[in-house]
Amino acid sequence: MSDPPKSPPSKSHGRLSISASLRPRELMAEPQVQGAWTASIVTLFPEAFPGILGLSLTGKALAQGLWNLRTVPLRDFGTGKHRNVDDTPAGGGAGMVIRADVMDAALREARQGPARPVIYMSPRGAPLTQARARDLAQGNGVTLICGRFEGVDQRVLDAHAVEEISIGDYVLTGGEIAAQVLIDATVRLIPRVLGNHDSLAEESFSIGNRGLLEAPQFTKPAQWEGREIPEVLLSGNHAAIRHWRVSEAERLTKQRRPDLWRAYQDGMDPAKDRQLSGASDQSRDRREHDKEPRR
Repeated sequence: MSDPPKSPPSKSHGRLSISASLRPRELMAEPQVQGAWTASIVTLFPEAFPGILGLSLTGKALAQGLWNLRTVPLRDFGTGKHRNVDDTPAGGGAGMVIRADVMDAALREARQGPARPVIYMSPRGAPLTQARARDLAQGNGVTLICGRFEGVDQRVLDAHAVEEISIGDYVLTGGEIAAQVLIDATVRLIPRVLGNHDSLAEESFSIGNRGLLEAPQFTKPAQWEGREIPEVLLSGNHAAIRHWRVSEAERLTKQRRPDLWRAYQDGMDPAKDRQLSGASDQSRDRREHDKEPRR
């Protein structure tokens, strides 16, 4: 009787051990890769992860050990019989606020290991930019707070020197989706995550594209529904193609993102100048619109 076929040997990526898995949640199982970029997430809903991060290139990179994903369930640190994590806001008001003592205990667990910035996904935070994602990708990782209810007690944010980051001028029911956005924007910039790292060079907001929006892209067929690919892209003249893409990037940026266009003309980084951000412009317009006329 012949021996049963042996399983193929598992790949080693600096882990104590690793086994293949088709189940996204198992991508987060211990032991994880020592020294790899790590996202440690404090959340009331750990089952929300890895979510979309377990698919496509980020999921493949997670399986290969290019980065780690760890969740810290906030409920585990709750108080009382029902493990409460929130209480009524001081001074009155609607809703509930996550307690400082509960969040502090969770953060102490989440921050174990190499030093990482602690970020609270909050609509009142600074806008997430490509430049900030690049900075985060070059570090050890990030510890993320996914808020719920009316927010988190300010004292614990101050105690842990928490940075607040927003993904847009709108409010979500919680920070889990926002956390996945930040992680996705950052992980793709880690070396070897993208199959072709050169694809980063001319995308929107990239250094190679001068911080402008990316030019339009086309592929086969050459004609579709009466619409044709711009002739210059089929010419084989690389200098002319480069000139067209530069011109289109400038046109789209000027048309759709005047804040980025002004920053480009002034030689400034819009991520470092809040007065040039679209959010600042919108907020100023809204304030001016809301002002009552003088009588």
